Amino acid sequence: MPYWTDKVALITGGSGGLGSALGEAFAAAGAKVVLAARNAERLETVATGIRQSGGTALAVAADVTRQADVDNLVRRTIDEFGRLDVLVNAAGRSARGQVIDTTPEEFAELLDLNFLAVVRCVRTAMPHLLKTHGHLVNISSLAGKAAVRYVGAYPATKFALGAYTQQLRLELSPGGLHVLLVSPGPIARPDAKERYADQTAGLPERAKKPGAGVKFRAIRPQDLSHAILRACERGRPELIYPTAVRFLLALGAISPRLGDWIVRRLT
Repeated sequence: MPYWTDKVALITGGSGGLGSALGEAFAAAGAKVVLAARNAERLETVATGIRQSGGTALAVAADVTRQADVDNLVRRTIDEFGRLDVLVNAAGRSARGQVIDTTPEEFAELLDLNFLAVVRCVRTAMPHLLKTHGHLVNISSLAGKAAVRYVGAYPATKFALGAYTQQLRLELSPGGLHVLLVSPGPIARPDAKERYADQTAGLPERAKKPGAGVKFRAIRPQDLSHAILRACERGRPELIYPTAVRFLLALGAISPRLGDWIVRRLT
């Protein structure tokens, strides 16, 4: 029997981008998929597409910054399918702006979505994941490995997510839970050019580009989705994508001065 057949995958941020691509990939591999996001209409469109392709998908509108919505999301998953094998925390967003101009309130808002929402989802889903010896997948960013310019509070939220994920791996992996941190470069999306137009006044033109101008080709979400499924199947603790970046990150960890030089060269 294929690995994902009849497993249940819950994916936040499932109404578009990487989240919807992951839903399609898990469903195509045989899993039953629960998609969560705030926009109910877009969410149902993705779920309908999966069902029309022969997969099983449930759409649950939820704001993961609200504990009541997270409780309802996990409850609906268990009521519908009776189990939970995979939690993918893909909800989140980036930002633009000089870090010195980013207010504490803006830090708090982004931290709530990119980090604290993950804590809510993990704590709520964990009893069910432990029962199935399942998979926990937290979607971070290369910015959670090496901070870049002109992205405001974003790197700080992703660094926090990386530390939290490592703690979960250290504490829960001995009990059979697989914990995966995914750190990708910029992901291709149709609105990439205008997404941050209202946040980039006074910033260099490159700040408007995906990854604030990082010199990597934008990643197809379908390609990254399949890489994530393979990483889960192999029990990998971390996926850095594109993989060639791992060498540059290792150099930056050895020498902060070299790390800063690499970031400036690549952005």
